[in-house]
Amino acid sequence: MRSALQNALLYGICDLGYVRSEEAEDVSRALLAGGVGILQLRAKGHDPGALHDLSLKLRILCDEFKIPFVINDHLELALECGADGLHLGQDDGSLQEARERIGPEMLLGRSTHSLEQARQALLDKADYIGFGPLFPTPTKKGRPGIGLSKICAMQEEVGLQIPAFCIGGIKPGNLEEVKRAGARRVVIVSHLLSSPAPKEETRKILSKLL
Repeated sequence: MRSALQNALLYGICDLGYVRSEEAEDVSRALLAGGVGILQLRAKGHDPGALHDLSLKLRILCDEFKIPFVINDHLELALECGADGLHLGQDDGSLQEARERIGPEMLLGRSTHSLEQARQALLDKADYIGFGPLFPTPTKKGRPGIGLSKICAMQEEVGLQIPAFCIGGIKPGNLEEVKRAGARRVVIVSHLLSSPAPKEETRKILSKLL
């Protein structure tokens, strides 16, 4: 799955804050059919024990598309369902400790909110990073946008060594601006998950990244 990670331009997230659990498999299939290069299950505030069946279904679905399946936050759940990756925020523990638990094969991602955090994630041997939120977004309520001014430096210092996905408030109306600022890979959440046709909308976004 490391080669798939290297090829990924658009990172998809099935966020249960936007999608009901019973719709998650269908929405995820649409994102995958549209061309996302990674799929993450994000379920803030949900009991990880209640996510086992859904996680397993999404992992099998991602296997079908030969795309990495990533679990946000829940290390034990990632191990239990055979996920390809684990994604941790800044407050979710050290990458070194996580790596000791998940082993060398599983992908390990880190959310970063500054150039300094992006550098540290590289030093901590993250396999990839998220960088943002660039703009204020309901996905990260209360967190101000970090803007676009550091994208170029981040890309040169970190993004040339590991995949770096810009995230936070990105949508078709500002995607070109984000690309001009230096972004090469992006995460888009609310726009895709609120679309009545997520597969087609994913394809449109991806065509602008190629």
